[in-house]
Amino acid sequence: MPALDDRAPAMSTAAAHTGNTSAGPALPDKPSIAVLPFQNMSGDPEQDYFADGMVADIITALSRMNSLLVIARNSSFTYKGRTVDVEQVGRELGVRYVLEGSVRRANNRVRITGQLIDAATGVHLWSERFEGTLEDIFDLQDQVTSSVVGAIAPKLEHAEIERAKRKPTGNLDAYDYYLRARASLYQWTRESNDDVLRLLYKAIELDPSFASAYGVAAWWYVWRKTQGWIIDSAQENAEGTRLARRAVELGKDDALALSSGGYALAHIAGDFDDAAAYIERALVLNPNSAQTWLNSGWVRVWRGEPEVAIEHVARAMRLSPLDPILFRMQGATALSHFFAGRNDEASSWAERALRENPGMQQALRIATASHALAGRIDAAQKAAARMRALDPDLRISNLNNRLPPLRRPEDYARYKDGLRRAGVPE
Repeated sequence: MPALDDRAPAMSTAAAHTGNTSAGPALPDKPSIAVLPFQNMSGDPEQDYFADGMVADIITALSRMNSLLVIARNSSFTYKGRTVDVEQVGRELGVRYVLEGSVRRANNRVRITGQLIDAATGVHLWSERFEGTLEDIFDLQDQVTSSVVGAIAPKLEHAEIERAKRKPTGNLDAYDYYLRARASLYQWTRESNDDVLRLLYKAIELDPSFASAYGVAAWWYVWRKTQGWIIDSAQENAEGTRLARRAVELGKDDALALSSGGYALAHIAGDFDDAAAYIERALVLNPNSAQTWLNSGWVRVWRGEPEVAIEHVARAMRLSPLDPILFRMQGATALSHFFAGRNDEASSWAERALRENPGMQQALRIATASHALAGRIDAAQKAAARMRALDPDLRISNLNNRLPPLRRPEDYARYKDGLRRAGVPE
């Protein structure tokens, strides 16, 4: 097999990826890889979630390696269902290597194929086929991950490879429900929110020690809160806090559980310092997680550290430049600029987020308040009208029910002043 060398000249970085150009981020100074969605060869579209979950877990395992830059799942999955040119993928995502493959599941048997390609040359550097039963599924994932890691960085410490083999749960039925929940995560509707939580509770029922399921469920209680979907505030906040604490208690070596649980603890319980510590631990375990860098950015801005927040969210955007949750990254950047007193930057980033997801209540509130404080009352009132059409119960007096308990009183005051100037009722 040819030796891998990631020292090719870096391409110029595009100002922004729009989807209409092949330009992308410059190659980093360490090996970089994107894992594309594996083809579902089972002949059953309902099995897509299984193939997607397989790829997501391989990405997670590879991401735990400090010496490797791994493009986040959400950007990789923008290529799902498309015929792709590997060299173009490499340019658009700023990576040297691409892993692609297929999953065939029939009854109790699974066959996984994978091939590693040098995106700059199109040369196939490695390919392998793995077969086994569903009971062997985690071992099969371990084999794929270890083989890719061995091809990219043969001198990496054995302990890093072993750490990449950590299994999320020993209960295959619980894991199946968890994968189904993840497949529904990005619909962002109230109905899908209810469905995701139902599936995650089923996974927890089957495996009460499934830390990642607790963490993701806690995260979704935060989304319910920010969107104004909560029915019983006291009960749902208590449940979200319970799930978050259980996630960090069980998931001391689970980056997703620590990141999601810490984020929820900050937003729901105002436990900023512990939340930041849990997320820092998650970044040690998985330094290439765009979601964790984003969660860190949100917690930092709520703690009153907007400049640090901007840096952390920028890191998330670099790791996942095509992310379907890019609007949340843009929203976090908008809030950071808003609390730093930069109204023009805040409104600009908020409008970007709203172009990606017009129903993002956080971005609508920031756009409303920042336009108003900048003296753009017409723009503020238009944003306020859109905001109240989606959340008609919002008042200045119940704004706290949508926000975390911000550490700095002046941040609350600034937020409320902007909304008040835009005409949001008391």
